[in-house]
Amino acid sequence: MQYKNFGKTGHQSSRTIFGAFALSECSQAEADKTLDLILEYGINHIDTAASYGNSELRIGPWMKEHRKDFFLATKSENRTYKEAKEQLHQSLDRLKTDSIDLWQMHYLVNPAQWETAFSDDGAIHAFIEARDEGLVKYIGVTGHGLAAPRMHIKSLEKFDFDSVLVPYNFVLMQNPLYTEEFNKLLNICVEKEIAVQTIKSLAKGLLTSEQAKHNVWYNPITDDNAISNSVNWVLGNPNVFLNTPGDINLLTKVLDTASKLTSKPDDSIMLKDVEKHNITSLFKGDEE
Repeated sequence: MQYKNFGKTGHQSSRTIFGAFALSECSQAEADKTLDLILEYGINHIDTAASYGNSELRIGPWMKEHRKDFFLATKSENRTYKEAKEQLHQSLDRLKTDSIDLWQMHYLVNPAQWETAFSDDGAIHAFIEARDEGLVKYIGVTGHGLAAPRMHIKSLEKFDFDSVLVPYNFVLMQNPLYTEEFNKLLNICVEKEIAVQTIKSLAKGLLTSEQAKHNVWYNPITDDNAISNSVNWVLGNPNVFLNTPGDINLLTKVLDTASKLTSKPDDSIMLKDVEKHNITSLFKGDEE
């Protein structure tokens, strides 16, 4: 497994980060098996959120014995100081830990919510206070949709975040405007040593009821070869981390590929996968 400095935190994180949405609806036995698997593959970074169903509750029992083994991250979608502070303490209780390594402002792309989060009574003050009190070490911001890179740039102009999280895959990067804004964000993050996490590596397209077989809100790539190509393509960018998709049934193939990376597939290979598997972009507009 490859490891890389997680921004300027000083932590050498596995470049493949466990996306713990995968634990949102599973039993504790399934969660235990999954966490055993990521340890076996050398994953040392877990990314969860207060809004990920039972994920924090499933991780909690592991923290008494394994807290030292993981860089632990969670998130809050609450935008006011009071609500965010209350949610952090709930997360600490559910995760059975005294502190979080990375607390993230979750899905901060809506302009009105952004204004609230950075207002005088905004959530950002709960994040700063929690860091000052030692309840969290680092602060990040996450986003979905086409507006995410642009809104992250705006957030970084307002506050010195330690990490960002943003969608990134081959099809999405065929959108010229998204590519321009993603690369602008990436350049800022590289210059300032801000960690860049990526999501939706295995996104195949929008979900239909007939395809609802996986614990993700989109239709995922399931072909083994296409999964390998997608993982190698994302991790072929040395400046990013890959957060694993939110389905435990897709995890082993992703981890297996990430543990023995090959060269980044060229565009011709990726375009063949796009055509063969009818891969389309999840996002059609900023509102997504």
